[in-house]
Order: sequence, then C-alpha cells, then structure tokens
Amino acid sequence: MGLWLSEAGLAALPESVIRPAYDRSALEPGIVHLGVGNFHRAHQAVYTDDVLAQDPRWGIAGVSLRHADMRDALAPQQGLYALLEQGAGRPERARIVGSLREVLVAPHEPKAVLQRLADPATRIVSLTITEKGYCRTPEGELDLDDAAIAADLDPGAQPTTALGFVLAACAHRQAAGLPGFTVLSCDNLAANGDMTRALLLRFADARGRGLGAQASRGSLTRWIEQELAFPNGMVDRIVPHTTDALRDRMQGLLGLRDRWPVSTESFSQWVLEDRFVAGRPPWQLTGVQFVADVAPYEDMKLRLLNAAHSAIAYLGVPARLDTVDAAVAQPAVRAFVERFWRTEAIEALPEDLHDRAYPYCQALMNRFENTALAHRTAQIAMDGSQKLPLRLLPTVRARLRSGGTIDACALVIAAWIRFLIGRTESGQAYEISDPLFAKLRAALSGSDGSAAGQAGAVLSVPGLFGADLADHAGLRGAVTRELTGLASLGTIGWLAQWPHSGRVS
Repeated sequence: MGLWLSEAGLAALPESVIRPAYDRSALEPGIVHLGVGNFHRAHQAVYTDDVLAQDPRWGIAGVSLRHADMRDALAPQQGLYALLEQGAGRPERARIVGSLREVLVAPHEPKAVLQRLADPATRIVSLTITEKGYCRTPEGELDLDDAAIAADLDPGAQPTTALGFVLAACAHRQAAGLPGFTVLSCDNLAANGDMTRALLLRFADARGRGLGAQASRGSLTRWIEQELAFPNGMVDRIVPHTTDALRDRMQGLLGLRDRWPVSTESFSQWVLEDRFVAGRPPWQLTGVQFVADVAPYEDMKLRLLNAAHSAIAYLGVPARLDTVDAAVAQPAVRAFVERFWRTEAIEALPEDLHDRAYPYCQALMNRFENTALAHRTAQIAMDGSQKLPLRLLPTVRARLRSGGTIDACALVIAAWIRFLIGRTESGQAYEISDPLFAKLRAALSGSDGSAAGQAGAVLSVPGLFGADLADHAGLRGAVTRELTGLASLGTIGWLAQWPHSGRVS
C-alpha cells in the first residue's frame, strides 16, 4: 500500500519535490476559506503558501459547506497535499502545499465554523462556492425564496449557506465589539466583490426586518457597510478533477501516497483590487497583480476563456469529446473556437482591449491543447444556467447593439440546448448538473420537439436570457438554425459547414 503523506514524511521526499519553506507549527489562521475544492487548493492556497515564510499569520482554515470528504482526506495528512503542475511543453513540477491548516465541515460543526469566522485573528474570509453558491435569482438578486436562504434568515437557526455563515459572523463580531474583515470572492463572476457586498447587505436587511425590533433594524447593515471590504478580483487557472490515475502518478513522484492531490497547468493569474480592511498577505511577492480596475481583466477572461470553455463543453459532451484537448484536436472544433473569438467575442470587447485580446486567445489555445490536464468537458458543462448569462450573453448583447453577426454565439446556445437533452449523438445517456435543470427540462418537454420549439422554450425560461433576448426574433431564428444543423449533421458535421453568413439585427 505504501506510506501516506504527512509532516513526518516531508524529509524523505525526493529533492525535486518542493516543500513548505516555513515552520508550519508557527502558522496562525488569518484566512477562513469557504468552499475548499481543487481550484482553491491549486490557486489561492498556493499563492498564500508562497508567502508564509514572510508572515506566518496568514494560514488558511478551510470550510467545506456540504461534505466531509475533503476533511477526511486531509486531516490524517495534517492538511498537506501534493500539487502537480503540468505545462504544455514544460517539465512537470511537484510540490507539497502546507498553507491549509484545518478543514471544518459546516453541516457537522457549525459552531466551530462560526467561532473561527468570529475569531479576531480572522482578517480575510474568502470564497470559491461557484456561481450557484451565491443563491441569486436569474436577474442577479438575492433569492429570498431559496429554501436555504429562507432558513438562514431565521434568527435562531444555524446557518447553512456561505452568505448565512458570513452574516452570522458579522452579527457575532458586531455584538462583541470586534472589527470586521475582508470578504474576498474568488469565483468567476463579473465584479464579484461588488456583487457579494450587495447580496450580503440585502441578506442583512432582510434579517433585520425579520427581527422586528426597530432598534435592531438596519444596525447590522450599517456595520457591514462600515467594517467590511469587498475587493473585486479575477482568477485564472485550469484545474481538473482529481482521478485515481493522478493519485498513482503522485505516489510514483513522491514515494508517498496522497488521498487527494491536485493537478493543474503551469499558468496562473490573480488580479485584485487592493482594498483590505485588516491587512493582507504580501501576495504581490508571488505574482498577484494589484490594480485599480479589475473589469478589463474580468471581461477578457469571462468572454474569451470561460465562454470558449463552455462552447467546447456543450459541443464536446454530446459528441463524446470527453476532454478539452481532445475537442480542440478536432480541426472543426478548433476552427470554430478561433472564429468565435475573432469575429464575435473580441469584437464585442472595448476597442482598447483588442490588442491584448488576440495574443491572449493564442495563449488560451495553447493551454486548451495541454493533454496532461485531461480537463473533462462534463466538468465544465455543469451549471450552464448560471454560467452562460455571465460568459456569453454580454457578447450577444454587444453584437446586437452594433448590428454584427451572432452566428457563433447562437451556436453555443444551441449546443447548450442540445446538451440539455441528455444523450450523446450515439444515444448514450449522461447526467446533467444544473440548479435550473428541472425548469429547463420541463420547458423542453413542453415544446413540440422541433428545433424552433426547443429554442423558443429555453430562451423563454423566466429571467434566464432577459426580456430583451428571450423575445428577440433574430436570436431565436439563429439559435433555431444552429440547433437544426446540430440535430441533422451532428457536432463535427455541422461545424464543417462553418462559417455561415448573414447578419442579425
């Protein structure tokens, strides 16, 4: 079976394996991170690991909001895990990350989570909870009808949502006369800090009204406004799911077994506004870019990388193209992605970003071709109802305003609709994970089954596309055309017909 990774085994690691350059026993948790998954462990935790020798007060206390799997895997390893960087054309690099000091499981130990959040040593609360973890309506507002949110609004209830835990921590700190902290969203959402602030304030306001006492109403809201900071940020790194093949690979590299290693690409980027109320780690020493305005970086990443990822996923899953590299190895898929960038996505960006966008897309394709990552299209395809409005629809709206073509965008929407049917082109069923799947499936089931019926049904799902796009005849017609082509010729066959001509207004 072999020995397991642990602090006692660090000295026996091969010299090629990078290990923590600091005394882990001196670490103090200054960051509480909600949503401990592979992305956090390959991104924020690594940036923090790189600076702990300079300041050990920024150790990370992780919180799993749902399952105990991560805690159970890492606790016997004292929070240590292995990270394998695999760059296209570059030697692979293994390291041990030590910044994660503990993992708490919110459903099992909510009081311990609240205690850590309310601890004066906690100065940053960061989040990777995915788009659906923010419990928003399709219009982007706090969904007060969400069952978990409604339960968390009960003053006597133990919180279950990320927003619920943050709000409860704020209430504890306010009552104890403690200062606030910085809330740092690390999810792929435009203006993620501003959005998180608006949601939390709306939550606090709703909670205040529920308390009933006039003296209490609004006090927590004002405290949050005065004591907390919500910097916007952009994160970028491709991080696949962990596989047994990776576990075996890491055992060969380490001479030790790791219950939950992480693989990732060599590329990594983190762009942040420097707005922190209680200090921050010296992340600038390890490559974090601190800028006045994150928006240009967000726009490029969401509309070029993330939108292209979604396109590849929804074209790829029904065609049994199981990984991103396998998909872009198909000349027709690669040509479509490049055309989507060149003719629609880049053209919809502000003109002053164009010079940066073209080389950025060239670098993206190199990253997509990385065979070592085996980034699964099914992973990317999850939660499309939450992702497409952020990744694709701003491009659609910009192109319609300018009178430009939207053929490529329409194909991505059509591919998503085709994906929602849940069967590959050869008839094999696959699972779909999406918080709106029941509504989407009901809409498709209620249509007449034609391409036009399916397009109209999905575009009309309340709040998803907005009134401006749901009723747009040109968009509906373009999506219908693309859906018809996919149904009749399949993914590769239809892409071979590209490009189409014509303009939509």
